[in-house]
Amino acid sequence: MNIRAVLFAPPADPARWSNAQKIFAFASMCVGMFIALLDIQIVSASLRDIGGGLSAGVDETAWVQTSYLIAEIVVIPLSGWLSRVFSTRWLFAVSAAGFTLTSLLCGIAWNIQSMIVFRALQGFLGGSMIPTVYTTAFVFFQGKQRVAAAATIGAIASLAPTLGPTLGGWITDHWSWHWLFFINLVPGLFVTVAVPTRVNIDTPDISLLRRADYLGMLLLAVFLGCLEYTLEEGPRWNWLTDSTITTTAWLSGLCGIAFVARSLTYDHPVVDLRALRDLNFALGCVFSFVTGVGIFSTIYLTPIFLARVEGYSALQIGEAVFSTGVFQILTIPLYSYLAHRYDLRWILMLGLAVFALSMWDFTPITHDWGAHQLLLPQALRGAAQQLAVPPVVILTLGGLAPARLKLASGLFNLMRNLGGAIGIAVCATILNDRTNLHFYRLAEHLNSSNEAMNQWLAQGAGHFYDVGDPNGELHALWQLTFREAQTLSYADAFLAIAVCFVIATVLVPLMRKVAPPAAPSADAH
Repeated sequence: MNIRAVLFAPPADPARWSNAQKIFAFASMCVGMFIALLDIQIVSASLRDIGGGLSAGVDETAWVQTSYLIAEIVVIPLSGWLSRVFSTRWLFAVSAAGFTLTSLLCGIAWNIQSMIVFRALQGFLGGSMIPTVYTTAFVFFQGKQRVAAAATIGAIASLAPTLGPTLGGWITDHWSWHWLFFINLVPGLFVTVAVPTRVNIDTPDISLLRRADYLGMLLLAVFLGCLEYTLEEGPRWNWLTDSTITTTAWLSGLCGIAFVARSLTYDHPVVDLRALRDLNFALGCVFSFVTGVGIFSTIYLTPIFLARVEGYSALQIGEAVFSTGVFQILTIPLYSYLAHRYDLRWILMLGLAVFALSMWDFTPITHDWGAHQLLLPQALRGAAQQLAVPPVVILTLGGLAPARLKLASGLFNLMRNLGGAIGIAVCATILNDRTNLHFYRLAEHLNSSNEAMNQWLAQGAGHFYDVGDPNGELHALWQLTFREAQTLSYADAFLAIAVCFVIATVLVPLMRKVAPPAAPSADAH
């Protein structure tokens, strides 16, 4: 067999494919995208079990998630250039194979250091699969089929991270944390085999390696890697009071400025920042950023509220947040109905507004909220995700020329993940700072003139005296006050997210309507 002939086989014309062939090829890539996105959050509810199994402390175990996020956020904007160099099918196939292998290595990791290295590799290989699905969908489908494909991608982009804690908690409770990674093996092998045989839409262009912007890649990697580290670790180490955080923040800022300048002046930039001149694309990136804030921040806030305030186990947390995914799936037929009849801008506006409403419904949260009380706001959030994400994909990428689509899609997907990283960091800071503020405000009212407090102390004094702890009632009072302060801080965080979505909703009318472009020819890719 001539290997070169296989690697550089001329691309097929998707216009000549049957619908069954297109759907199978697209579905194969969606499987790869799903497992890559699922693994962002699948460990979040099981970090304690992983740390226990690998004899690691809390700070070390946090890197099981952080290393994946840093590697993924670095490679996503590079994926467009990589797909041009190696072709879509071979980049996707090699990434799927590597992701499968590193998933196996994560499952058999022998210490926390090996786990962190394997997770970083897993994130790097998985990240390159995500944006590629977007560009392929625009090649395969037109008209109503494109709307359905965008709805599918939007559902996966928001549903996979949402299901992560639920599935992870269930797997850990019923089997072990090792299976968080072993479940990737079968779908990973399927994608590795299916994609190179079905997704032949472009050919590799190795000549791009000679004129590649390697300095720009280095600046981008340092910029995003240091930024992700700063955002992940900043809340834990009190931001710029820590020397390491200060160093990474400066490195990120300087390299970010240098990368922007380089990309706007270099003839062949690795990321197409010039696409931001298109108003729809620029606004779409803003909406992608905001939806990233909403999706990832709420996935972060809800589980830690249930764990810290309610004392839920990993499985209980998964069961409590599962309703979001259910209602998102139930909204898919509604979105398809609306998308075929109404302007996508108004559907997007509706989705963003409902997301803002769902965040507002979280703000009356109290210490005794559980799955039943969370049902309505989570149901609204699930429906909002399905109504907001797919229109953004079409309105943002649908108006770009095919030659720019690959490079621009990486930037578009980067904005979603960057929004998630910044949203989580801001929410963590809100929880820390506002908990202290609320605690002091509540404590101001706990004095001798507070009759309710005096009665509570008097009722508990006898019990604590009997068990040999004369100061126990004061400690219990401190715990009660801290719990209420924590709960109020969660309400503040949800309110901040709601404000972001209100602002985004107001910006939607600035977008222009995008007419479906003519089907691009194979040689354009």
